[in-house]
Parts: sequence; structure tokens; C-alpha cells
Amino acid sequence: MTEAVPPGSPGSPADVLIVGAGVVGTAIARTLARYDLSCVLADAAPDVGAGTSKANTAILHTGFDAVPGTLEARLVRRGGQLLGEYARQAGIPLERTGALLVAWTPQEQAELPAIERKARENGCAGVRPVTAAGLYRMEPRLGPGALAGLHIPGESIVCPWTTPLAFATEAVRAGTRLVLNAAVTGIRPAAGAHEVRTTAGTLRCRWLVNAAGLGSDLIDRMLGGGGFTITPRRGELIVFDKLARPLVRHILLPVPTPATKGVLVAPTVYGNVLLGPTAQDVADRQDTATTPAGLSALLAQGARILPDLIAEEVTAAYAGLRAATEHRDYQIRVDAGLRYACVAGIRSTGLTASLAIAEHVAGQLAEAGLALRERPGARAAGPPVMPYIGQAGRRPYQDPAMIAADPAYGRIVCHCERVTLGEIRDALASDIPPADVGGLRRRTRATGGRCQGFYCAAGISQILAGRR
Repeated sequence: MTEAVPPGSPGSPADVLIVGAGVVGTAIARTLARYDLSCVLADAAPDVGAGTSKANTAILHTGFDAVPGTLEARLVRRGGQLLGEYARQAGIPLERTGALLVAWTPQEQAELPAIERKARENGCAGVRPVTAAGLYRMEPRLGPGALAGLHIPGESIVCPWTTPLAFATEAVRAGTRLVLNAAVTGIRPAAGAHEVRTTAGTLRCRWLVNAAGLGSDLIDRMLGGGGFTITPRRGELIVFDKLARPLVRHILLPVPTPATKGVLVAPTVYGNVLLGPTAQDVADRQDTATTPAGLSALLAQGARILPDLIAEEVTAAYAGLRAATEHRDYQIRVDAGLRYACVAGIRSTGLTASLAIAEHVAGQLAEAGLALRERPGARAAGPPVMPYIGQAGRRPYQDPAMIAADPAYGRIVCHCERVTLGEIRDALASDIPPADVGGLRRRTRATGGRCQGFYCAAGISQILAGRR
């Protein structure tokens, strides 16, 4: 019996190859997997969501401060609605905290009416002015000197790790082939298809979707493009211990500037408090190092925003890279002649807009000639129900019924984050298992607590080694 040739291999071109398994690429793969297409999702990393998507501020934006009329403004608004519903169905941690945008200077205070008008233009209902007294009633630990603000009730916090994993899991279950450790090294036309050379071998496809994030301009040039250049923008962040969580009730936002949304203080769905990010353009697309200057600047701003926060223990510090371009809007286009879609310049709003971007790209591909015939029953299946790793809901160690049915859910391996052997076992047996400790952390929170794996890393490494 002859074994079927995998879609995308040299002998069998896939209908669509999506390059980039971050939150945008996985969302596109999940959307296209509903149709009668053979799809391949490829990424240079050993895991999905292992690039920009894993290191951001994890906010589900309303788009209140987007430039009205832009593609970004439209897709962030639509994406927030789609992801909010998807998170509910898939069990992705999401908390509707709301946000306060705080003005600290007369100049910032003067900007508030224009920001409120912009929010209304963008369809963000409920945004309202708040006096200084109102700010301190809503956030008693806010630093002295706040003059006024805006309340944005729709802003929320969400899990940036479970989201792309859920999208990819849904795509894989629908038949999408996932190829990891596959950095693109070249592209050339071959017999009516794209021949994409990668470090994991050659992939062939009829249509190519470039969702490669920090590498999207490089791939675009391989297809003859060049209308944008990615300049990595490094954002450093500080994570404070869970004991700091009662200090803040809302996401605390600064008045944004043309260059950056600024430094915020926000709770996380894991029960911590986040301070950041910085915004520094760097040349190296792999430069995710934190710096003494960046962390010192964050602590100084944190001391002003929420003074009590600075006395709390720091759990971790990290940096992420945003795929900034010289353009203010998303760089999304489809070339029917090349059978090529470019999805680039998504920046920090990609998590929120991901499902709307996927919807938009699918529509453009259809207009360009890609036949989209929905599979029978494709929508009825719904999203996968993901393991819950948030702090607000019930985790396995808190569930007597789960423990009674399987004692592994009562055996804690990571004590800081209360991660059980059962959860680790389930992650290793999942549709997309972790390749390393970092991947396991993004699926379970193991090693992500205050000791950063000091006590549990050896045992977890043994479990991973036994799996192999």
C-alpha cells in the first residue's frame, strides 16, 4: 500500500502554505482549515506562538486609540469581538478589567477630549471622562499627581499563550499540516506553484501566505516586493509577584504618543502585575535581551504610576520584539497573479485583531481566485476546549472530582504556579506537544512562578526526557 504524500511536499503541492505560526498565522490557518483546502502551517521556531506572540502585554484592545478609518482600526474592533467570543468557547483565560487612561500633566490632560472623540469614531461605546477624584476612587493606590483620565470599560486582559495554541490546534485537527523548525531560505516558482526552501526541507504550494512577523519583509522581497521594512521594536517588561495583584483593579494606560502606546501597569490572567513596555528600535531581529537602562526606566515610571508596586517582588523580566514598519497601518495585500498574500506590520494589536485579520485575508484570497468551499459541518465542531491556565477560574489542583478520578491532578510538580503532573502529562500528549521547557510553560505555567523553575525545573526536565 502506497503512503499518501503529505500536502506541501515536493511531490504534492498544498493549496495554501502559511509561513509564520504566531497568533496571526495560526488564526489564518484556523480560518482556512474550514474550507476544502490542503493547508500547511510552517514556522522557523520549534513551537507555535514562540516569537512575538509569546512576549507582549496580553491586552484585548477595544481599538479606542487607533487611527480612525485605518484597516487596523476596523480589524481591531472586529477582532476584539471575535476573540472575546472565541475565548469563551475555547476556555482561553480572559478578564474584563476595563482600563483607565491617566493624564499626569496639563499637556496630557488637554489630549483627553481628542482621544475620547477618536474612541467614539472607532465605535468604542462607554468611554467617559474621569476626574482626578474619580480616578482615586477607582484606583486607590494610584500615585499622586494624576489630573484626569478616561475610563475605557471594554479593555480586557487575555492569555497570549493559549490563544495561538488554540488556533493551531483547531487547524491541525481539521487537517492542516504543521511544520516547525522550518526557516525559509528561498522561494522560486516551479510548475505553477511556489517552491519554498526551508531548513526542514522544500515545501510546495499553489498559494503562499506570508505571516512571518519579524521576517515578513525578507520573505516579501523573495516574491519581488519591498514596499515596507521591518524595524524590530524591543519592548522590555517586568512581571511582579502575585502578592502585588490586589494593588491594581484596572489596566492603567498612559496618554499615547505617535511613536508608542507608552508604559502601562496591568494585571495578568495568571495573577501577576505587568509593568511595561519600553519602546526601542533595534537592528537585530533576535535581540530580546533586557537592559539595565530599560528596566531602570520602567521602575521609575512604575514608581510614579503605582508607588506601592515597586516594593513588591519581581518574578521575571523579559523583552519582546514588535514588527514595526515605516507605515502607520497594517501592510496587508493579496497579489492574484503571484497567488501571494502579504500580512505584515501588525505590531502590538495583532493578538486582538488576529481573527479579524484572518477573516479579512480569507476574503481577499477568495476575491483573488482561491476557491473557498466550506467543508460540511466545519463550523459545527467549534473550537477546541483548551486547558485552563488562568488564575480566576478553577484549576485541576482545586478540583476534587478531577483528583478523585485521576490522582495525577492532585500531584503538584510546580508549587509556585500549582501545576500538576496530570496537566504536564496532558500537555505532552496534546495535538501540538511542547518541544522544550518554554513550550511547557506556555501550556501549563510550569516554571513560570516566583522561583522561575529553581525547585521544579530538574523534575520537569526529567519528565520531558522520559517523554523522548
